[in-house]
Amino acid sequence: MIEVLLNKPEFEYDIHSLIKAFFPEQYVGVSAEKKEYDEKIDIRMQVNYGEDTIQITWQEIVHANEDAQANEKPGQEEVKEIPGETIQVDFSDRVRTKNQLKQMLYRMLCDYTKRTLPWGNLTGIRPTKIPMKLLEEGKSREEIYRYMKDTYLASDEKIELATDIAERENAILKKIDYDNGYSLYIGIPFCPTTCLYCSFTSYPLVSWKNRVDAYLDALEKEIDYTAAKFYHKHLNSIYIGGGTPTTLEPYQLDRLIRKIKCSFDLSDCLEFTVEAGRPDSITGEKLEVLRKWGITRISINPQTMQQRTLDLIGRRHSVEQTVESFKIARELGFDDINMDLIMGLPEESLEDVRDTLEQIMQLKPDNLTVHSLALKRAARLNMFKEDYKDYKMVNTQEHMDLTASYAKKMDLFPYYLYRQKGMAGNLENVGYAKEGKAGVYNILIMEEKQTIVACGAGASTKRVWTNPNPDGTHRIERCENVKDVAQYIARIDEMIQRKQQLFSEE
Repeated sequence: MIEVLLNKPEFEYDIHSLIKAFFPEQYVGVSAEKKEYDEKIDIRMQVNYGEDTIQITWQEIVHANEDAQANEKPGQEEVKEIPGETIQVDFSDRVRTKNQLKQMLYRMLCDYTKRTLPWGNLTGIRPTKIPMKLLEEGKSREEIYRYMKDTYLASDEKIELATDIAERENAILKKIDYDNGYSLYIGIPFCPTTCLYCSFTSYPLVSWKNRVDAYLDALEKEIDYTAAKFYHKHLNSIYIGGGTPTTLEPYQLDRLIRKIKCSFDLSDCLEFTVEAGRPDSITGEKLEVLRKWGITRISINPQTMQQRTLDLIGRRHSVEQTVESFKIARELGFDDINMDLIMGLPEESLEDVRDTLEQIMQLKPDNLTVHSLALKRAARLNMFKEDYKDYKMVNTQEHMDLTASYAKKMDLFPYYLYRQKGMAGNLENVGYAKEGKAGVYNILIMEEKQTIVACGAGASTKRVWTNPNPDGTHRIERCENVKDVAQYIARIDEMIQRKQQLFSEE
């Protein structure tokens, strides 16, 4: 493990995130209090904040092998001093101080590991917010490049990608009235099975089949509140996600969408997405329901087109089902279909990824969302890591470059981007789309420029205040619905009360 001891509690999260990016497999403990750890400490760092300085000192601890020679005691330690560094700072400027600290720490980590990170010391999940803000301030691409290079030490490729996407997002978001608009998320927390890598709020349908209608009863109650509360606002986008919304039976899908259509004024709605999701949950009858109600955008998500990988991760659908579902959707007239892929899945090689992309290219989707595998604490691959420790999970810049090249062949351009903790290769997720097919909701949720009201178990509502702060940012507050389906049904009035409290000033 890596222990970082601070002389006072400052910038703990930033220090932890940056070190974790270099050492994803290591436990990293960052604290202003001396703690006892069960694991052996391999690296010990000390961060000292002075009146106008920050100093980092560093020790590498080499542990003797258990089979040590007779003149060595098992468990004996050798401490190696690593060159430290001290910088001058002005603590009154907290943002600048944080950036200076991260720059120093990043340089030290690069020197120690003999490698760099594609995003430099940038550890936030929304890199495009930086160039977008600078564009709104009237900065040129050259000025944006220089700022991101000097401040975050990011690679030229990532700076260009983030700036390209920010420019496209700006053009798309000009259609949105932030002051008088909002978006709606509806969560369906059921799946055919739980995938190895998944940490989303989802429950195997087989255990809840008899309570889905009760769930919809509660969900409709929350929808009624939302429709009444925001009747004076313009609804700009709707997203039904999960879980897997198409685990619902055709009559349940029909019921849900009918309720939405009858409850809200959709005259300002630019996009209505239903995440059809897993091919083993998709039928022609369900797609006909979506088509009947004028759903404008759907997702059919293979994650990979390698059958052995699908079997390994518990997807329980076949490559053939993916192809068949896509063809049925096209035959029914859907002209905005997204497909999700994940880079870094267990045991997949670069050639496997290439083969997947070749198969996807034959289908000609309108959107392609490329995810870098991110293992959250709740994922089975993480919770039971000893069971899967022999699996190779590799994602590199070469993988991302390969997906970008295939997206270009399919006339898909990058339009949104975000990052997650624990992401393979410290890379990113990128959404690609044909001209005019960019997912509006995806941009809105990443850039945090508009209120998103979320209904359903595990859903998170995000209120964005329209009046900007002095620094140009916007106040954001959230309220969460309980994740457990039974609790959501039983406590639906409480979920509504949470929203009432969040929007009490509206």
